Amino acid sequence: MSVFKYSAVDAEGKERQGTIDAVNMDLAIAALQRRGLILSKIDEDKGDTNLLSARIKLFERVTNADIVMVSRQITTLFEAQVSALRAFKLLAAEARTPQLAEKLSDIANDIQGGSTISNALAKHPDVFSLFYVNMVKAGEESGKLDETFAFLADHMDRNYEITQKARNALVYPAFILLTFAIVMTLMMTIVIPNLSNMLLEAGGEIPIYTQIVIAISKFMSQYILLLLILLAGGLFFLYRFGQTQQGQMLYSKAKLDIPAVGAIYQKIYLSRIADNLSTMLKSGIQILRGLEITGQVVEDPTYEAVMTAAAADVKSGLPLSEALRKHPEMPGIVVAMVKIGEETGNMGSILETMAKFYRREVDNAVDTLVGLIEPIMIVVLALGVAILLASVLLPIYNIASSF
Repeated sequence: MSVFKYSAVDAEGKERQGTIDAVNMDLAIAALQRRGLILSKIDEDKGDTNLLSARIKLFERVTNADIVMVSRQITTLFEAQVSALRAFKLLAAEARTPQLAEKLSDIANDIQGGSTISNALAKHPDVFSLFYVNMVKAGEESGKLDETFAFLADHMDRNYEITQKARNALVYPAFILLTFAIVMTLMMTIVIPNLSNMLLEAGGEIPIYTQIVIAISKFMSQYILLLLILLAGGLFFLYRFGQTQQGQMLYSKAKLDIPAVGAIYQKIYLSRIADNLSTMLKSGIQILRGLEITGQVVEDPTYEAVMTAAAADVKSGLPLSEALRKHPEMPGIVVAMVKIGEETGNMGSILETMAKFYRREVDNAVDTLVGLIEPIMIVVLALGVAILLASVLLPIYNIASSF
């Protein structure tokens, strides 16, 4: 994104001067002309770029909300019979971030060079997923691009909503656990050593549980720096291991095996699979290609492997319901519903019904989990602090009572 200085005359004949942000000069001129200005001069401003703005741009990215908005805007422009080239140029000129404007401008240039919309989108996999590109390609082949972009916007909205709901549900417990860890660490390294010194100076018999707490406190006080280094090293190792294929699969299985939380993640992935397949089938994409694409965009290695294996079985002639039956990750209700879809020839609607069902299940499961976990975490935190203090304060109280 560049900054352009301009001089112009408005509709009333008054001179106007100012600056405008745009990907290139052509888009800047187009944006100013839409404002009813007659340009007399326009130049790129080289002096407005500084280190702070460069850092801000570095952390800006194209979000899911940006793509949803772009999809809806494209739908409106196509319904108004605006050409694809002009639509993407208009969107580039009015984009929310420089990164999005740059992507849309590149797409417009590719379209102007003779590329199809789907091929132009495919050059930006960090923004437009394989699912998105293939949906647009199906829309081009069917001649229903406006409907396709509307489907995509609705689909992305649903996925974003269900994913965020699950993530937000885990923020509170994570915060409580972090608070608990910090409080316990501070008590063991600052509070308990002072109280234990008073207890040792007073003499008398020290209970075994108090001796254990004092020993742990001394160890943590002496080796806190080493413990922090080991913790940081362990987290770094887990992060790097999670980048490997083996690590991703292991973390995926562990996540799905966590009581209560694993069931929520399973329902999220099942909802995503059903929604993706339903949307693609209704857009004319074949079931085999739909399975391959869904496996790549489901964002979980376990279910990606399930979809890849199912696609291979379907390719060899096996019905989809039988291919899914081989995998314990797919509940019996899913297999049964898919079999009904095969028998009735109405697979798209059946999958859409399943997607809605699992979205409701996720909503209910998250609400139940949040309702249970809040009081449990507070009680656990309170008990931990109480037991820790009681193990040291009770012996001090007994010593004081003996005098």
